[in-house]
Amino acid sequence: MSETRTSGRGWLGAYVGVVIAWGSTFIFIEGALGFLTPVGVAFVRYALGALFMAVYVALQGFRFPRERKLLAHLFVLSFVNNSLFGVLLASAQTEVSSALAGITAAVVPLMTLFFVGVIFRSERLERHQIIGLVIGLLGALVVVGIWRGVGDNSLWATLALLGCTMCYGFSYPYAKKFIIPSGISPQVMAATMLCWTAVTLLPFFIAFGLRGLPESAWQVSAALGMGFVSSGIAFLWNFSVIDRAGSLIAASTMYFIPFVAIALGIIFLGEQVLWNQVLGAIIIIFAAIVGQGRLGRLSLRR
Repeated sequence: MSETRTSGRGWLGAYVGVVIAWGSTFIFIEGALGFLTPVGVAFVRYALGALFMAVYVALQGFRFPRERKLLAHLFVLSFVNNSLFGVLLASAQTEVSSALAGITAAVVPLMTLFFVGVIFRSERLERHQIIGLVIGLLGALVVVGIWRGVGDNSLWATLALLGCTMCYGFSYPYAKKFIIPSGISPQVMAATMLCWTAVTLLPFFIAFGLRGLPESAWQVSAALGMGFVSSGIAFLWNFSVIDRAGSLIAASTMYFIPFVAIALGIIFLGEQVLWNQVLGAIIIIFAAIVGQGRLGRLSLRR
């Protein structure tokens, strides 16, 4: 199956939509934290996403899986990729800016390489992948301003952001080994995982998910946005890009998400972004391009 399928006319709109929707996640979380705890943010985000995807799956005539073993694997993936990731990200954003949180999206492809080649050892790392990981580490150190410790950033929040990237790094090799061979459609996989996450986080949300009542329309809009847009509609747009343009192009959205997050943080939240954070993001994105072997393909095309 070829990764280059159609012209941009067929998928470019959905591609831009994914970048904007996922890049907006971080300011949505910032707004929702006004009346929700980090656990509450994670629950509302994925519960609304689960509602959206469950309705979509039902309307499309898809069936949810019933095999216990597959459901168990989907639960593990949902716990790491959604529940743990969502709580870590929202917790980190109580201490760091939405822009800095958004920059970590660029680390995801590199962390995936690390888990595939070093932790799971399901694939042997090639030379360009090792180079990409080294460059990416340098970029991450630049982002946090390692020459001054972690700068003004909280150490535990920085570690929480690192944990977020590890969650996504774990998800790809795990899904490839235990879930994808089942032949489950990506729409059903996403819907099932979101439902598992909502069920997992519900008791914690009931116990301590609320800080109080929303104080503004923005806080309510942010909660709805991170659920229906970032964890609902964006999934469908992403599936559309994968179907029409291929998974490689769909995965490249990660390169642009940090800059959307930075721009939105500056425009709507008045956040300040340091030069080293922007430079570090550029280095990390370059590292991801090298690590995925895209640099060589671009040279060949020329």
